[in-house]
Amino acid sequence: MTAQSVDTDLLVIGAGPTGLFATYYAGFRGMRVAVVDSLPELGGQITAMYPEKAILDVAGFPTVKGRELVEGLVEQASTAEPTYLLERTAASLTEDADGVTVGLDDGTEVRAKAVLITAGIGKFSPRPLPAGEDWIGRGLEFFVPSFQPYAGKDVVIVGGGDSAFDWALHLEPVAASITLVHRRDAFRAHERTVEAVRASRVEIVTKAEVSAIHGNGTVESVDITVEGETTTRPAQAIVAALGFVADLGPIQQWGIEVQKRHVVVDPSMRTNLTRVFAAGDITEYPGKVRLIAVGFGEAATAVNNAAVVIDPSAHVFPGHSSEGS
Repeated sequence: MTAQSVDTDLLVIGAGPTGLFATYYAGFRGMRVAVVDSLPELGGQITAMYPEKAILDVAGFPTVKGRELVEGLVEQASTAEPTYLLERTAASLTEDADGVTVGLDDGTEVRAKAVLITAGIGKFSPRPLPAGEDWIGRGLEFFVPSFQPYAGKDVVIVGGGDSAFDWALHLEPVAASITLVHRRDAFRAHERTVEAVRASRVEIVTKAEVSAIHGNGTVESVDITVEGETTTRPAQAIVAALGFVADLGPIQQWGIEVQKRHVVVDPSMRTNLTRVFAAGDITEYPGKVRLIAVGFGEAATAVNNAAVVIDPSAHVFPGHSSEGS
């Protein structure tokens, strides 16, 4: 990876769904766009963690797999002919009267007239399963990028959030058995998904923990401890869906107002820095709702308001896209 110098109108930091839609929209407004992301592929968390997950809250799609949504967004974004700077992290940001200079961790320098941060929750790492430290990649995984490897297996899923229940629901048709283990008898997952899992053949074990893992090279069984009593059951696969630790990283050192690991924005999606905007899950403002659909709207708002910063003769409202078709 060679350091380079990039000059653009808008730099988008984060190539998840919100960043990809912002890229398309910036192209629609005639901007040159560059996109930086620390991951090697486009699509952000969806590509890294949930490519097979059914997404139900995107307008116009009764249901769409994460992978298919990303594919559509990438195709749409390609109309902007963006410069992609993948596997690189935005390390520094300096704003001046004429623009913003962003230094990447490989030495690349990006000069932009405005910046749009769509970094989701920032960099993320999964919370570990205490009993599973020596079994990662040998039957224990944190994410489920494909369902096929679980076909015909006894699967134990640990966790009580949306990911745990989503994967239980999606793996149930292909696995020999699914056991969902959670340390409490209350769940953080969406009530509708919990009800669907309860109605399936998934066994839910609460007030419990996976206390030990056994096997010869790969996982063969687990110990599940419920209120002091331990039982051993077969398991050839374990999914530790215990959430993840998010880190905004260098963004916190850029002079941007941050509140509880989120970037504070005004109604135009502008941060406290004149040329820096934000959209998607990373933003914070009164009444904020963290949905992909909301991120799309915020991306359009941010790009339209950034357009005036980039070119003072431009208008915030560009007209409807259908008018140009």
